[in-house]
Amino acid sequence: MLVDVPEGKDPISYVWGEMVPKIGMAAVKFSGAVYADSTLSLHEFEAARLMIAEVNGCVFCQDWRTDRDGVTVEDGYDDQVRTYATSTVLTERSRLAAEYAFRFATDHHNLDEEFWERMFASYSQNEVVELTMCLGSWIAFGRLNRVLGLDVACVLPAHTQDAVSHA
Repeated sequence: MLVDVPEGKDPISYVWGEMVPKIGMAAVKFSGAVYADSTLSLHEFEAARLMIAEVNGCVFCQDWRTDRDGVTVEDGYDDQVRTYATSTVLTERSRLAAEYAFRFATDHHNLDEEFWERMFASYSQNEVVELTMCLGSWIAFGRLNRVLGLDVACVLPAHTQDAVSHA
């Protein structure tokens, strides 16, 4: 980690909530709203979120699965998202969510007319704006966690060994 976190403190809670309480708490509220108030289906939401986690390299975000009323995406869904262009499992909307996330995070200047035609054939304008706000949140906060090394300090059990090997 690039920042000093007192012994016994959760790194993400400390950095976001105590180091910069005004900005951090605003970030927490925005991040929370993305999860609590999204109208996107769980699979569309996770397709986009998992792709951003992959691009950001955030170990914690890659391991996290959004839970809606006790339901999460299926095991291996992250593999389908990584191969969205050839996946036979993803719906068209989930495939588009993954593609948009990838392109938004890696090449946003080249989101061309052909892409937008496909996107708006499947998503309403409101849904595109919502998805875009979600992408912005995940890029910003996932990268913050990754760059400062918080993602390795706060990994979920499935990635503990993997995170240690990448530290």
